[in-house]
Amino acid sequence: MSAELISILVLVVVFVIATTRSINMGALAFAAAFGVGTLVADMKTDDIFKGFPGSLFVVLVGVTFLFAIARANGTTDWLVHVAIRLVGGRIALMPWVMFAITGVLTAIGAVSPAAVAIVAPIAMGFAARYKINPLLMGVMVVHGAQAGGFSPISIYGTIVNGIVAKEGLPGNEIVLFLASLVVNLLIAAVVFVVLGGMKLARQPLEAPALVRTGGGPGSDPVDEEERVSLTAPRIATLIGLVALVVAALVFDLDVGLAAITVAVLLSVVWPETSKQAITQITWPTVLLICGILTYVAVLQTMGTIKWAGDSVAGVGAPLLAALLICYIGAIVSAFASSVGIMGALIPLAVPFLLQGEVSAVGLIAALAVSATVVDVSPFSTNGALVLVGAQDVDRDKFFKQLMVYGGIMVAAAPPLVWLAFVVPGIW
Repeated sequence: MSAELISILVLVVVFVIATTRSINMGALAFAAAFGVGTLVADMKTDDIFKGFPGSLFVVLVGVTFLFAIARANGTTDWLVHVAIRLVGGRIALMPWVMFAITGVLTAIGAVSPAAVAIVAPIAMGFAARYKINPLLMGVMVVHGAQAGGFSPISIYGTIVNGIVAKEGLPGNEIVLFLASLVVNLLIAAVVFVVLGGMKLARQPLEAPALVRTGGGPGSDPVDEEERVSLTAPRIATLIGLVALVVAALVFDLDVGLAAITVAVLLSVVWPETSKQAITQITWPTVLLICGILTYVAVLQTMGTIKWAGDSVAGVGAPLLAALLICYIGAIVSAFASSVGIMGALIPLAVPFLLQGEVSAVGLIAALAVSATVVDVSPFSTNGALVLVGAQDVDRDKFFKQLMVYGGIMVAAAPPLVWLAFVVPGIW
């Protein structure tokens, strides 16, 4: 058996073990990088470490730290409250408000699970209080997060665009962003109608005197006046978020370093909030992404990427190969990390894409959408957060609903985005 095939099989084993044994895929990937790198590829330890994505590590830690501070000091609750006020008593708009909030959060730099973790408990509690279909509310939150997930300054967008640039592929940040935004918006519109969103227009919205903050069931009620007040920490955090956007968009500064700088400045003034927030950094996500990308770097060094890409290109039907790649991304991502899957599949498809028979921009957009619209699956982080945040529901029934919906996305999304972005060949 060739070294290239062994490394691919090890990657499959990593995905299977992570799915069936609930072990962090990143930790498994680091172990695989060490094992395959030293035993199969005869690589030195320093060569393995060269593949560690240091700049991405800073982005993940900096952004999640900043948003953990925003959550701890109530800034995110304040933002949600303002959005609720803006609907002016129209309950039918609430799912769209949650869609928009998560979309904005991911678009300006929040990791998708972090945005869903912030909004889902509030959204699902609101759904329980006003008898909104929990599946409708949960789906809107997740698709909202993915709608903004590929903006040029987002975590997913930065990762995918960075991989594209590193591999020397033609890329288009705007097409990638709009592809995810439009597809998720269309899916959300269909779901809104099918799951009874139009009926909500006849339900009145009464502003409660007491509301629960993002802790879910058992959290303490907070007085409305306290919730709407703009305290000094919240004002400073809002200024910091605006500064982060300006730094990234206007001055083209590194998102990770800018985010961690804002977080540190807030920590200096309010250290107690910082102590609480530092424990909420999404370390499992950081470990997962860095581990997968380190293993992919080992694959690149030992020549597996070119070997696998040549094999995909050898299918003989470029459009069919592109569809297969999208399906692989959707199926595996429903059970694992979306961005981790893209980090593995885009490099694998490089030799195939360099032949020029299929639009690289179109396929990357199709793959990105295929691998993320399935994240409402209860086996994925976002779907699990929605499931945990649901209130007053039969959890077994709700789990099955999320699983069925995730299955529909896995089956339907890849061919649809393939037809839209790959087949025309115009992107």
